[in-house]
Amino acid sequence: MAIKVIDHGSDDYKQMIALRQLLLRKPLGLNFSDEELAAEESDILIGCFDEDKMEGCCLLTVTAPGILRLRQMAVISGLQGKGMGRAILQFAENIARDRGYKKITMHARKTATGFYEKLGYKIMGKEFIEISIPHYTMEKTL
Repeated sequence: MAIKVIDHGSDDYKQMIALRQLLLRKPLGLNFSDEELAAEESDILIGCFDEDKMEGCCLLTVTAPGILRLRQMAVISGLQGKGMGRAILQFAENIARDRGYKKITMHARKTATGFYEKLGYKIMGKEFIEISIPHYTMEKTL
C-alpha cells in the first residue's frame, strides 16, 4: 500500500474521479460537474494505491487561513475496516501539519462519524442533510 499526493488532471486523478463516482456519487444518483472537478485543481489530492490501482482517496480543500476541509474520503468496499482509511487520514493530517495548517474540518456522513471519532474528530453542531443524506460537521485541531 502506497499513499501519495497526486496531480490534478493526471492518470491517477482520473482513477480518483472514477473511484469517487463509483463509491460516493453513483449510489445517490449523482455525477460530478465539470465545474466541481475544475475547482479541485487547487486541492491537495491524496490517493492510496496497491501497485498502480487506486483503492482509497481523499481531498483537502483550503477553507480559511490555517484550516482545511477533508472531502470525498473513499475506500473500496471490500477493504473497509482493514486500516486503509485510518492510514489515508493520518497521511492527510501529516501533510496538513507539514504545510502549516492547524485544523481539519469536514461534513461527515452520519454513517461514518464513529470512524472519525475514533481518530480524534469531534461533532460540531446538529445533523443536517447534504447531497440527500444526513451529515455532521466534524473537526480536529492538529
